[in-house]
Amino acid sequence: MSDKEYVPPKVWQWENASGGKFASINRPVAGPTHEQVLPVGKHPLQLYSLATPNGVKVTIMLEELLALGHTGAEYDAYPIRITEGDQFGSGFVEANPNSKIPALVDHSRDKPRRVFESGAILLYLAEKFDAFLPKDLDARTETLNWLFWQMGSAPFLGGGFGHFYAYAPEKYEYPIDRYTMEVKRQLDVLDRQLAEHEYVAGDTYTIADMAIWPWYGVLVLGRLYDAAEFLDVESYTHVMRWARQIEQRPAVQRGRKVNRTWGKPEDQLPERHDASDFDALKG
Repeated sequence: MSDKEYVPPKVWQWENASGGKFASINRPVAGPTHEQVLPVGKHPLQLYSLATPNGVKVTIMLEELLALGHTGAEYDAYPIRITEGDQFGSGFVEANPNSKIPALVDHSRDKPRRVFESGAILLYLAEKFDAFLPKDLDARTETLNWLFWQMGSAPFLGGGFGHFYAYAPEKYEYPIDRYTMEVKRQLDVLDRQLAEHEYVAGDTYTIADMAIWPWYGVLVLGRLYDAAEFLDVESYTHVMRWARQIEQRPAVQRGRKVNRTWGKPEDQLPERHDASDFDALKG
């Protein structure tokens, strides 16, 4: 680690940027880098994603809808390998101009509808199938409060804490301390809420739980950034209770496997086209 203080230039230049795990795909401009048509399967709902926390939100939602008997929620899921730059292909950029997973295309309409941003996809599916979003105005508002809390808070966990704790080329005390403090504050926010309610937005399982669990639930269960001990997650007893409870849901267990390209073979389902695809996984 250099002890020389960094002095920002008057005008930042891309070629001067430092590396890191994702240096090969990070860039300061938008738009496609190459032509790549997205595949389209047999179902109206087409998902292009990867089993990162943001991607898992949507596959959990789709599997939960199917578990409720919503046959219209059947979907094809194709992996977008972000370390290989698939998100900059022309077809994906058309589905999501922000080049981030997940992206959903609904072909059940006269004109296919693209939906991007994981929170927007959860809300779209909840309204389309009238599920996991309360009708009562107060309960609906509380659910959306927590959905948008997650959307605003998780960048501090992922791009902040996760980057500097797990992915940055060098460890720096200041940013790790800064983002650790914020993540622990967020866990305390959740812990206080879950001390009074079974689920995040109240006593009903909603899209708020589906949005928050893949980040904060997986974190406290020790499967994100290998940071459970560092963050003393066991001290957040109510978050731990909730995280373990959500983990037991069969749809959650299925959703975590979709578009997964790493880990144990029995946990990987890179493409998903039918419920029977899960039966083919090695046990």
